[in-house]
Amino acid sequence: MSSAALILFNPGALVRARGREWVVQPGSSDSLLKLRPLGGSEEDITTLLPGLEPEAPTAATFPEPDPALRGNHTAAVLLRDALQLKLRAGAGPFRSFANIAVEPRAYQLVPLLMALRQPTVRLLIADDVGIGKTIEAGLIARELHDRGEIARFAVLCPPHLVDQWCSELARHFHFQAIALTSASVTRLEKNLPPGVSLFEHHPVVVVSLDYIKSDRHRAHFLSIAPECIIVDEAHSCSTGGQGRQLRFELLKQLADDVERHLILLTATPHSGDDTAFHNLLSLLRPDFARLADADATTHQRLREDLANHFVQRRRRDIEEWQDVSVFPKRLTAEITYRLTGAWGEFFDAVQDYCIGLAERTEAIGGAGRHMIWYATLALLRCVGSSPAAAERALNTRLTGTLEEMEALADEARLQDGDETDLSANDFEPAGALAETAQLKALIANARSLAGQKGDPKLKALCEHIQELLATGARPVVFCRYLATAHYVAAHLREHFKKATVDAVTGELTPEERELRVSDLAEAEQPILVATDCLSEGVNLQHGYTAVVHYDLAWNPTRHEQREGRVDRFGQKAKEVRCTMLYGQDNPVDGFILNVILRKAEAIRKDLGVLVPLPKDAERMNHAMIKAALLKRNRATRHADQLDFGFEKLLGEELKPLTTAWEDARENAKINRTVFAQRRIKPEEVLPEWRRQLDLIGDEAAIARFVQNACARLNAPLEPTRNAWRFLPKHLPPALRERLAQEDIDRDLLIDFHYPPDPRSHFIHRTHPLVAILADHLLEGALQDESSLAARCAATVTVDVSVVTTVFLLRLRYQLSSQKRGVTRTLMAEETVAIALEGRIDPRWIDDTGVLQLLEVKPSGNTGTEAATREITHALTLLRASTGRLENLARQRADALLQDHRRIREAADDQGRYAVTPSLPVDVIGVYVLLPDIL
Repeated sequence: MSSAALILFNPGALVRARGREWVVQPGSSDSLLKLRPLGGSEEDITTLLPGLEPEAPTAATFPEPDPALRGNHTAAVLLRDALQLKLRAGAGPFRSFANIAVEPRAYQLVPLLMALRQPTVRLLIADDVGIGKTIEAGLIARELHDRGEIARFAVLCPPHLVDQWCSELARHFHFQAIALTSASVTRLEKNLPPGVSLFEHHPVVVVSLDYIKSDRHRAHFLSIAPECIIVDEAHSCSTGGQGRQLRFELLKQLADDVERHLILLTATPHSGDDTAFHNLLSLLRPDFARLADADATTHQRLREDLANHFVQRRRRDIEEWQDVSVFPKRLTAEITYRLTGAWGEFFDAVQDYCIGLAERTEAIGGAGRHMIWYATLALLRCVGSSPAAAERALNTRLTGTLEEMEALADEARLQDGDETDLSANDFEPAGALAETAQLKALIANARSLAGQKGDPKLKALCEHIQELLATGARPVVFCRYLATAHYVAAHLREHFKKATVDAVTGELTPEERELRVSDLAEAEQPILVATDCLSEGVNLQHGYTAVVHYDLAWNPTRHEQREGRVDRFGQKAKEVRCTMLYGQDNPVDGFILNVILRKAEAIRKDLGVLVPLPKDAERMNHAMIKAALLKRNRATRHADQLDFGFEKLLGEELKPLTTAWEDARENAKINRTVFAQRRIKPEEVLPEWRRQLDLIGDEAAIARFVQNACARLNAPLEPTRNAWRFLPKHLPPALRERLAQEDIDRDLLIDFHYPPDPRSHFIHRTHPLVAILADHLLEGALQDESSLAARCAATVTVDVSVVTTVFLLRLRYQLSSQKRGVTRTLMAEETVAIALEGRIDPRWIDDTGVLQLLEVKPSGNTGTEAATREITHALTLLRASTGRLENLARQRADALLQDHRRIREAADDQGRYAVTPSLPVDVIGVYVLLPDIL
């Protein structure tokens, strides 16, 4: 084959085949062509075998506009916007930005730059809850994919996060991932071609860690694992229990492949367990494990090296990027109530019952007899939760077996999980050992206390919810137990008739939870009541703006997780209110609040981040049991009763725990200073992102395009209070059919700003609505079938003083990179414009502001003959300026190469790059602006 033929098949070249024009795509060769229709999208790409075609593909040129098919000025702007928003293979230094459906903030580009520094990405992203670790990891995966460096990747995460990851990858990054869990694998395997595995057939997979850690599945996954792995909640894979050990072994074997990209995500990389932390670091590089016992010189060198692989930032660090508007202000408050009247008497009676139950069980003896104290603690917690939880626990028989007692004492159950296992168990524990008159009386008493009259805690909640709703807040009420959640929801529903109240608990599947949460978010005045099944896995920032801790969590990490569901990246409200509700004379609440939560909050305020409670379950459980059995002073009626003298009573017992917590605090402070990545400055990356938005279209361009397109298609958007209403029923039938294939077949509330209105669909440049409208208009214009979007126009305006002709161009490039001995050739495109100003001694303008020249306001009409004459004259001038267009393409190619080098230099990237323009330049539109002489 001749060299001319080889050039023809380069990515970005135009060819004619099967009676139409196409753009050659990456992955083509002289024996196989991947082609995209000239006016089509990525979904329309077709593969041809030139040797089998009846007519061999030939070189093609882009047709110039026909003056007879001119349109008005609105149609001209519409074509410009459609062309700009259709670009996917963007020409900027970041290849992925045209393929994402979120606008990353400057600080979120830091992990991306860190990843670009490394020949093989090994990165631990440990930013705080709600900062956007999913966005940061998705940006890296999308960038590696769009550069051609990876074709497949997998996300490994806890089971309850699988569906969320699939949703986030699709919504923000246009990766159609499949969820691989024990429940889904059989169904997926039935649809596979013979001899092909799941991981080979599906390029993007989200895998449950619990499924993949087994010997059989782990071995198969390791044999065909993709070239990039993202691990969410990576702290749950550090060594510890048997399950974590299996996860760690899996990751270690994956990391042994030195060319595999590995991105670890966690908000709590160090939980006070040095061994687990250093094992996690060893996945980035094996010698990082030596940080545990290295000498001073080696330790310093390793920490400096680790800073290239580890980023850990708090919100205070983000403020330094002058990007604070991305997060709301978190307002915290405490609401108290007293165990008064019948409710106080009931609490005291249950406490007496617990002491008697424990003493009798110990006297009888037998296996696990000392464990009975854990049962009494769990029962008192249920009593403090709600009458419904107390009734359920008192009605559930304790078998007294060793297994049951050990389960009650289990750290994850009693203390709401630790920082490596926050899986929720919202069932009430058993609290009855034998049917006695005392037990029956307590059950009847609990039943009688239901409602605001007998339950001061519920009354305090209703008063607080009333205040929240008055401010327009949309609250989430977190409860510990199933019975409490249903009890609270029922009474709130009765008390707040105009609000929409629903409960979400662990009884529902993850899919059912997410659906119920999203449905409730569309209500005018929602109140969501939930157990801790929602403290991880389902993001709540798009529909809710307040958190109420109806039951105090016994683990400060759980509190942060609850609040972090609402107070996180994407929250539209300027303020998020977080309230703790507790009984000021409840000894259980007093211990948790004073000994754990307030100390954790003081550390968080000092450091800007939560430091997990050190692991010492036995000591903590023993102290809690002592505290829970303290008698209330019924004569005391002041708030100091909450203290109960815990420090004096338990000071020596808790001293080792306090010391360990302070040590963890100091370690966290040191790490935050080193790994906040202040060496990478906003000015290094932010201009590139803003320049890229100018090339691919920002929020304003998207809104203008959709509004103009719908108006010209006889389906104008209807404005609402906070959004727009899209009415597809008025569109042409062919367009409605294409939209229906994307499930856009009904009226929609839409919003062009991120974060969107909670009840609206966010319309970004890659949303199917934008893509289909742009395809429809551009195809019609290029095929001379429609005047809705015009390739040429003559406009009279007062905004120019001399005749100005704008030429809308599409430039295509081959971007070649050589890295680690592998050469890749990709295609890049951009929309640019040049202008010719004046008739006598005309002046060419080719700066970036030319595209905005089309935003003039028409002020008069141009006759048919005059308009045709002006456009024909402009085309004549353009034909005489072919050399200028080609020089412009070469200059832009050089500028693009410099952009790439500048980013690589900032990132110390390794490799060689070249950018070559595809010629001739495509002339998409010719628009003449005529001065309105008043």
